[in-house]
Amino acid sequence: MSTSAPGTTPHYFVPQPSRHPAFAAFGLFFVIFGAANWINGADWGKYSVLFGLLWLFWVLFQWFRDAAHESEGGQYGRKIDLSFRWSMSWFIFSEVMFFGAFFTALWWMRSHSVPALGGLDNALLWPDFKGVWPTVAPGTTASPAGVIEPFQVMTPFWLPTINTALLLTSGVTLTIAHHMLRDNRRGATIFWMWITVALGLAFAIVQGYEYFHAYSEMNLKLSSGAYGSTFFMLTGFHGFHVIVGMLMLFFITLRLMKGHFTADRHFGFEGAAWYWHFVDVVWLFLYTLVYWL
Repeated sequence: MSTSAPGTTPHYFVPQPSRHPAFAAFGLFFVIFGAANWINGADWGKYSVLFGLLWLFWVLFQWFRDAAHESEGGQYGRKIDLSFRWSMSWFIFSEVMFFGAFFTALWWMRSHSVPALGGLDNALLWPDFKGVWPTVAPGTTASPAGVIEPFQVMTPFWLPTINTALLLTSGVTLTIAHHMLRDNRRGATIFWMWITVALGLAFAIVQGYEYFHAYSEMNLKLSSGAYGSTFFMLTGFHGFHVIVGMLMLFFITLRLMKGHFTADRHFGFEGAAWYWHFVDVVWLFLYTLVYWL
């Protein structure tokens, strides 16, 4: 339903009542319910998580398909475009705050928590403990009480550096694709988009191998003290965002192949590009603060 006559772009657009929000909440319930029971020893919890995720993906596919049909049907005018831009901006801002919290936790442990454990106040409890961050002196802060297994720290060479090159290159190819779309060169846009998607997939594969190497050869795990927890939380959540961004670009590419978007009207493309560039910038901070310092 809209506020304009049929066949014209509405100034405002009011969608019809939809089942999608309720169905998405239904899937999320099984994800959270299953995860809570799974981590508390209930083996059936993983099946609840799997069911919830599959259900959620099915709902999101239909939801996004309906939104694409509304957009291609001329239902979205300037006001809707503006609201989408503000929504995406606030969403990315929330993601900035999300990663900011984890970077702050990393800074707090390196600058305050670990030095405090090695200070005079705790000298009687752990006389042999050295309050030095593992990236400076590997192994010295593994565990003051001796409950954490020794581990090796991750260095920037060579997998993280390769991934940095992959992400930076993908940002360039995405920018080229955007310029091709604005020049109305659809074939070239699709070509550069597929390269961008391939680079994102390569990043995820390299990070998966990095995790395998960390667990099997370096004994570096999520339970490896403050270093292990912050390393896997930061890199893991960033990797998840890479996968989400890659899927966004993948579906945008499929829409381009179907003839969606024009040189003047393509915020779906731009929104995904904003998100991907945000992921690139976060990785540069992560690469510097986690792997080098």
